[in-house]
Amino acid sequence: MGGSKHIVLVHGACLGGWSWFKVATPLRAAGYRVDTPDLAASGVDPRPLREVPTFRDYTAPLLDLLAALPAGDRVVLVGHSLGGVSVALAAELFPDKVAAAVFLCAFMPDCAARPSHVLEKFVEGKWLDWMDTEMKPQDAEGKLPTSMLFGPRILREKFFQLCSPEDINLASSLMRVSSMFMEDLAAQQPFTEGGYGSVRRVYVVCSEDYGIVEGFQRWMVENSPVEEVKEIAADHLVMLSRPKDLAQCLADIADKYA
Repeated sequence: MGGSKHIVLVHGACLGGWSWFKVATPLRAAGYRVDTPDLAASGVDPRPLREVPTFRDYTAPLLDLLAALPAGDRVVLVGHSLGGVSVALAAELFPDKVAAAVFLCAFMPDCAARPSHVLEKFVEGKWLDWMDTEMKPQDAEGKLPTSMLFGPRILREKFFQLCSPEDINLASSLMRVSSMFMEDLAAQQPFTEGGYGSVRRVYVVCSEDYGIVEGFQRWMVENSPVEEVKEIAADHLVMLSRPKDLAQCLADIADKYA
């Protein structure tokens, strides 16, 4: 049973806290305390993307959650996809409040390069055919981050290929315009060994992920070794396609590290 163990599930770009509903429910039933915050301009957060100029602004709801924790409380942070960078930022700022940082088929920064490095390697290496993804500037001056919205084809073929038609329809109706915040992340200093680098990390590889493919996931682990690597035979939206397997995996991690 989860007892007082606290798990925070952090969604990826264009998604929201809603994406965790199939995983949060069994974890709560097993006794874990589970939070699924909406990051800024995501889920039911009312702000449009143009009011979220930086990655720190985007991650602020997660940072506020950690800042509000009582003294001595520590959480297991789980980041999916771009949520991995949000988890890294949270661990950098609140290392004493993070029992473990879990990267679920997620972008995982290191402490040697700027936070944008893994995203740049992913884009430059052409690890993904972006298909019908819409990326466009938000302003003529380029002061705001480039917006991003996944189209129906890339969702169906690269992210949700093992999900039910019902889950694809649900997700398609709840998607919001987001960003990878590449410009802002490229301007930030690397995370530090004393902050993010001091937090224990676990990587959960999704071996049938066609979005962030297994080869790139394992490259990130080689680039910045972790305490433990786990694997689930799942697509990118593992929380929808393999929720029971994922809930058990996260429960095991929480029991070990929290």
